[in-house]
Amino acid sequence: MISLENRVVLELNVNNHPGVMSHVCGLFARRAFNVEAILVLPLGGGETSRIQLLVNADQRLDQMVKQAEKLRDVHEVQVKEAAGSSFERMVQENSAA
Repeated sequence: MISLENRVVLELNVNNHPGVMSHVCGLFARRAFNVEAILVLPLGGGETSRIQLLVNADQRLDQMVKQAEKLRDVHEVQVKEAAGSSFERMVQENSAA
């Protein structure tokens, strides 16, 4: 079971086209930064999407945010608390099952 302790949600607003998820995941993989969970939803008319990544809140987090902001298709990156997120509700539902 996933624990939300010492975790945060990185919320990325990105262009919505083939290959964007690969670029985002590749960034994390190249730096051996584990992603615990991923949630993606299109925004508005579908030209952009929001990617939410549940990640560890360790000393590398600031650097990962800076690197994600440099990706061509990323418009914005925000760090949010995992508590109260969609991931918290999913973890609760999964542990009750």
